[in-house]
Amino acid sequence: MATDLGVISHSAAVLSYLLLAILIAGKYLRREVDRTMFLAALVSAIWAFSLVSQSLWQQPGFFLRYLLELIRDAAWIAVLLALLRDAGRSGQFMGKVRTVLSNATITLVLLLLASGVLEYAFGIALLDGKTKVVGQIALSLLGLSLVEQIWRNCGSLGRSSMKYICVGTATLMAFDFFMYADALLFGQIADSFWDARGFINAFLVPLFAVNVINTRKQPVEFQLSRNAVYHVGTLSFAGIYLIFLALGGYYVKVMGGDWGEALQVLFITLALAAFLILVTSRRVRARIMIFISQNFFDYKYDYRDEWLKMTRELADLGDAPPLPERVIRILGDLVDSNSGVLWLRDEDGNFALQAATNMTPPKYTTIDGESELIRFLQEREWIINLAEYRQDPVRYNLLEIPDAITKFTDGWLVIPMYLDNSFYGLTLIGSPYAKVELNWENFDLIKVVARQTCNLLAQADAQNRLSRAMQFEAVSKASAFMVHDLKTLIAQLGLLVNNAHRHRNNPEFIDDMIRTTEHAVRKMSNLVDHIRKPEENGDETATIDLFAVVQQLLEHHSNDQPVPQLVGNPDRALIHADADQLRNVLGHLVKNAQDATPPTGEVTLTLKTSQGQVVLFIQDTGSGMSEEFIKFQLFKPFESTKGLTGMGIGAYQAREYIRKIGGTIDVTSEPGVGSCFSVRLPLAQPNAPTSQQTTENDEIKSPKSINTAS
Repeated sequence: MATDLGVISHSAAVLSYLLLAILIAGKYLRREVDRTMFLAALVSAIWAFSLVSQSLWQQPGFFLRYLLELIRDAAWIAVLLALLRDAGRSGQFMGKVRTVLSNATITLVLLLLASGVLEYAFGIALLDGKTKVVGQIALSLLGLSLVEQIWRNCGSLGRSSMKYICVGTATLMAFDFFMYADALLFGQIADSFWDARGFINAFLVPLFAVNVINTRKQPVEFQLSRNAVYHVGTLSFAGIYLIFLALGGYYVKVMGGDWGEALQVLFITLALAAFLILVTSRRVRARIMIFISQNFFDYKYDYRDEWLKMTRELADLGDAPPLPERVIRILGDLVDSNSGVLWLRDEDGNFALQAATNMTPPKYTTIDGESELIRFLQEREWIINLAEYRQDPVRYNLLEIPDAITKFTDGWLVIPMYLDNSFYGLTLIGSPYAKVELNWENFDLIKVVARQTCNLLAQADAQNRLSRAMQFEAVSKASAFMVHDLKTLIAQLGLLVNNAHRHRNNPEFIDDMIRTTEHAVRKMSNLVDHIRKPEENGDETATIDLFAVVQQLLEHHSNDQPVPQLVGNPDRALIHADADQLRNVLGHLVKNAQDATPPTGEVTLTLKTSQGQVVLFIQDTGSGMSEEFIKFQLFKPFESTKGLTGMGIGAYQAREYIRKIGGTIDVTSEPGVGSCFSVRLPLAQPNAPTSQQTTENDEIKSPKSINTAS
């Protein structure tokens, strides 16, 4: 039954590869990849047919089938190499790498073929069975390494056209690797692997067909990075390690006697645990990366990778970890270190410790801004190697290193941090995982990254300072509004004091003084309550008569010149507002009109209603304002035309409150002629008729135009 299943399995592979070869030969032979895949499909069909023929007719013999299998493996590796045909454009070094990989593959195939031919033709057995199996495993590992390289160096857009052939060839190579590794371990090829092999090959043919149909996709350019070399080396090492592990387990089982199987399990478990320790060790990885950089590349760093890594670290706007710790980590990663300390200049000109990573700070950490080290780093952008300094201080002009640095026993590099051309801070990096030979390339990259990270640190510091300044500004602004209100109350009380000696015997003056004092007390009490609990003192609104408020304003400001006058005879105008707040903001506008108008001028108030709203016109014949001032400065806080005597928040406060209760303020003015403030407020009872309500098509006329007509 196993033989029948094997015949069916490999017959399916024969038919599938023949159909693939016909498809490619019919339309898709323009690219080198298509031609090599046609050859691989044809050779694979012949190889699968030889296995079917051997099962049915016991022909051909073992060596011929072995040679066909080697040729089939070589054909699929040629497909992978064809994908890298444009590698010559990547530079001379990349061409050499491609040549080495190609030569290694060809050499291995030729050695295995030569040994097979000699044994078949002349009976000279150069390789035993186990060595041949090891050779097959080596070919599978080489194929997997090439697939990994193609996928890693293929851009995200190119992967869509490469994924089918990569998945297909990787599956072929991985299946052969596991089959031969199992055979090496147990001394024979398992029937389950052998019978399923043909079906596996047949099921992968559609993937190759989809790939060759998409002829518009260009092959990937071969680029070798340090990480790619590391991963390929790790994969190859893992394969070789597993081979020796299988051999070791086999001999342990053979030589162990009755305890053989238990010793084999113990040996394999311990070996795998040791392998995992090696793979996950950061120190081992650092040593391998340094070895790769020193022996395979002209430059130590993959600058694209380093720059992208730094960008990802600095683009994170969160505080986990804080920015100073991320800066230490970025600089430490450049020299394979995970520890460091950062100092930045404080307001006193000294350098305060900002963060320490994997290093225990000493008792005193502040560096004097006038120390010899700071002056040295300000004059020279040098990176100080403390290991060299301890061996030869003369090399650094017998420089004195502060105790705040030397107390870190694991300190290694002192890196200056520059913002533009000014010295901003310094970073101490701890000892690396592996020994690093520093040269100009290390120092140049560290200096550039230090400047970039220093810009981010300065930006973060400026943002913190701005945040604190905005908080102080908010407090100052609130204080300014309070001072503005207090200033009004002081003026009222001061007027009472000035007139007290003349009108102390006047009962009406006494009554007015009591009312004014009560108003001042109530105003100051509300102000104190608002300061204590601002969230609980929202402005309460009620239905009030705007005409009554205007009458109170006229009476209150009648002692100042020019005396404001009411034009017309309006009826009640009910609105929703807080009486004190509305009286306060409208009083600011009336007072501003009086201050801007000479005593011989006029300040008039006009009240009109129309279509659900009431409008209060406050007009003066004072100095007026320019259009630019109205547009950009009038309603801007702390902008005043009164010099040091004005706070510049009366108009702003008035506009904000009028907006809050649903109204608007419009201003028209002309320098030397006067100004008119139009305060529009919604009526509390918009449908109620009034004597001054105009018709639906009438418009409210400005008092200025009425006065001009009269």
